[in-house]
Amino acid sequence: MTPISILDLVRVTEATDATGALYNARDVAQHAEQWGYNRIWVAEHHNLAGIASAATSVVIGHIAAGTSRIRVGAGGIMLPNHAPYIIAEQFGTLDRLFPGRIDLGLGRAPGTDQMTLRALRRDPGSSDNFPQDVLELQAFLAPPQPDQRIVAIPAAGTEVPLWILGSSNFGAMLAGELGLPYAFASHFAPDYLLPAMELYRSRFKPSEQLAKPYAMVGVNVIAADTDEEARRLATTQQMSFTNLVRGTRGLSKPPIDDIETYWSPMEKAQAGRMLARSIYGSPETVRAGLEALVKETGADELIVVSDVFDHQARLRSFDLIAEAAGIKPV
Repeated sequence: MTPISILDLVRVTEATDATGALYNARDVAQHAEQWGYNRIWVAEHHNLAGIASAATSVVIGHIAAGTSRIRVGAGGIMLPNHAPYIIAEQFGTLDRLFPGRIDLGLGRAPGTDQMTLRALRRDPGSSDNFPQDVLELQAFLAPPQPDQRIVAIPAAGTEVPLWILGSSNFGAMLAGELGLPYAFASHFAPDYLLPAMELYRSRFKPSEQLAKPYAMVGVNVIAADTDEEARRLATTQQMSFTNLVRGTRGLSKPPIDDIETYWSPMEKAQAGRMLARSIYGSPETVRAGLEALVKETGADELIVVSDVFDHQARLRSFDLIAEAAGIKPV
């Protein structure tokens, strides 16, 4: 049985404000813990009205405080936006509060636009230092050395597990070279999925954290009692990706009966390419889709995005996904 986890986008919808989105995320985590999900992650995005997880470490603390067993983490922190020392302090503190439950996934994209990047006071070229920043962060989380003058307190010695996130070959190579687990974002960038998986495994070097490759694959999954209902629920996500293509990002919209009335042929092609790996359907359809994805990629774990407008329908989707995946509470 392949472990399965959740990437929660902490969506702000046309029916729910940011406060509601944050409490819905914790509610999802509480249910996910009961259903047997392995971990729940949230991601760093800035200047997006429809996503409430910009202060990622704070959101992780909020979710972890409402749960007791499920792992909680970042999928991910965009490290070029931050000093590694600060991230070590934040995640080391989280680990002290919730020992053995915190993950730290790292990405090198800014997670925002160039104007917001300037507001973050970061150099657009910071991403060039990503490999060195990962190593610096890892050192701050390790036990301090006798002559070490700068110590990240209370993070030193927590050894919070690091992940490398990616949507291209760069992250795959880096994760392999550093001997870290790798998570591929095929829920929005599926084109390089198979080459990245192969590259990661071929370049992997064992490390203190990880003896052999461990790859997690992100996938959009929406489950409902019937294929037809799942496809209807999926129009919320399809509209979000269409708006991304248009450059008019906003709040999450309720599902519609006919997505063809919303997007143009060109928008459909562009959004469809990003959503190419998505699985929408009944538990039987979802089960077949998940099994095929694991067989094709050799994924050690799946992390699902279930972008459903209505909170109760979203909980139902995650419940059915757990049923389809055959996972059970520990």
